[in-house]
Amino acid sequence: MMMTFNQAGAAAPVNDDVLSDGQEDYTRIGDMAKMFSVTLRTLRFYEDKGLLSPKRDGSTRLYTRRDKARLKLILLGRKVGFSLRDVKQMMDLYDPNGTNIKQLRLTMDKSERQLARLQKQRVAIDEAMSELSALMTSVRNQLAERAAPTAVAS
Repeated sequence: MMMTFNQAGAAAPVNDDVLSDGQEDYTRIGDMAKMFSVTLRTLRFYEDKGLLSPKRDGSTRLYTRRDKARLKLILLGRKVGFSLRDVKQMMDLYDPNGTNIKQLRLTMDKSERQLARLQKQRVAIDEAMSELSALMTSVRNQLAERAAPTAVAS
C-alpha cells in the first residue's frame, strides 16, 4: 500500500482516485493538531479513550480521512457540551452499511437533553448578568456621590 501524507493547510484530493488505487491519504499527528487547532496531547488522549484509532508506522501516528471525520464530530460534541463518553457512544453506533436508526435516535435523545440543559444555563446566565448590572449601577452611583465635592455648611 502506498501512503501519501497531508500537511496542515495542504489541499486534499478532489476525488477518490487516491483511495481507489490502493493508496491511503494519511496525516501525521503534528499536521492533524495544526489542522484542527488541538494539541498533540489532546489527540493522544482521544486515542487512549478509543475515540480515534490512527494507524502506526513505528511510533508515528498516521490519521486517515475517517479519523479526521471522527475528530470533527468529537470537537463539535465537546463544543455543544457533550461528554466524551456521550460522543463515543454516539459514534460507536455508526454502521457504514446500516440505516443507523439506533445511532440517530440516541443522538436525538442526547441532543434534546443537552439543549434543555443549555437553555437552563442561559436563563441562569441572563439572571446573573442582570443582577451584576444592577449591582454595578448601584456602585457607580455610590462612587459618584462620594467623589462629588461636599458643600461646607457655614
